Amino acid sequence: MGVGYSASGSGAPSPASAAAPARLVGSGEGAPVPSPGCSLPEGPAVSDELQGLIVGSTPRWYLLTTPAPTTPSPSPGGTPPGSAPPRPLVLDFHGVAESALAQADTSQFGALGQQDGFVVVNPSGTGDPVHWDTTDPGPGNPDLQFVSALLDQIEATQCIDTSRVYATGFSDGAVMVSELACALSDRIAAVGAVSGLVLPEACAAGRPVPIIAFHGTADPILFFNGGTDSSQLTALLGPEEPTRPPSMAADPAQLDGPGEPATVRAWAVREGCSPQPIDTRVSTQVIVRRYSCPAGTDVRFTIILGGGHEWPGSVVSSLYGTRTGMTTFQVDATQQTWEFFQQFHR
Repeated sequence: MGVGYSASGSGAPSPASAAAPARLVGSGEGAPVPSPGCSLPEGPAVSDELQGLIVGSTPRWYLLTTPAPTTPSPSPGGTPPGSAPPRPLVLDFHGVAESALAQADTSQFGALGQQDGFVVVNPSGTGDPVHWDTTDPGPGNPDLQFVSALLDQIEATQCIDTSRVYATGFSDGAVMVSELACALSDRIAAVGAVSGLVLPEACAAGRPVPIIAFHGTADPILFFNGGTDSSQLTALLGPEEPTRPPSMAADPAQLDGPGEPATVRAWAVREGCSPQPIDTRVSTQVIVRRYSCPAGTDVRFTIILGGGHEWPGSVVSSLYGTRTGMTTFQVDATQQTWEFFQQFHR
C-alpha cells in the first residue's frame, strides 16, 4: 500500500512563526460508550459475512468483518472481566454500479480492522445500477433509514463503542457519507470521502463532524473543479442522472478554484475553521491541505496531482486503467483515513 504522512494534530503543519493548531479531542481523551451488544459473548472473527435486515418492508443487506476476540480494541479504557471490549465501527460505502464486496476489496478496511481491532461494515445500496439515494436529506430517505437501522442492529449484536462510529465511502459512497455527516451527526463521529465530497444544501448537522477528503486533479468522472463526464455517468446511470455545473475539465486543475477545493473550504468554514488553509507537498503526487480548526474537529484535503477517479493506495483501483485515470501509491487512503478517525469521538 502507499506511503503515509503524519495524521496527528489539528490544523496544518506550519512554520514556527505560525500559531499553534488547536488541541483535538482525541480517542484517548474519552471513555468508550458500550453498545447493548457488549453484554453478549464476543464471537470469532468473520470476514465479509453477509447480514440482512428489513427496513420498512424492504430487504437490505451488508457485509460484516470483525477482529478476533484476542485482538485488543483501539478504544481507550479497560474491559470489565467477562465482557467484550467496545470496538470502533467503520461503515465503508461503495460507488455507483459497484457492490459492497467490490468496495471491501478496494479499500481493504476489513483487513485493517482485523489487524487493529475495529469492526467494519460494507453496506449495499439498491437499484439498477446499485446506488445511494442522496437526493432527499429528510427522514423519509430510505438509505438514511437503512443506515440508522443497520447501526441499531450492529450495536445490538456486536460490542461497539458508540462514540467511535465512523463512515467512509468512494464516489457515490463519498456523497452518501457527506449526507450522513449532516443527517446522522448524532451517531457518526467523523467521515472520510474519496472522490466525491459534497456539502448538502440543507445540511442540518447538530455538531461539527471532522472530515478527511481525497480527490485527484485529473479525475475523468467527477471533475476536480466541478462538473461530470456525462458520457461516463449516462453509461452507468441513464440519462436522468443530474450532473453538476459544466466544467472545463481539460484545463489545468485550479487548486484553489471551484469544485472540490471550494467544497472542502465551505465545510471548513461551516466547522468553524480558518478559511485559509496551509498546503504541504508531501510527495511528487500528493499535497495535504489542512485548516486550523477548533478543538474536536478538523477538515483535511489530500489532493492527488494527476490522480484519477480512484482510491489512493488501492491495487484494485489501479486495475481499471485509463477508464478511471491514475491511481497513486504515494498515499494510502485507508490507512490515513483510519489514523484521522482515531483522533475523534462524539
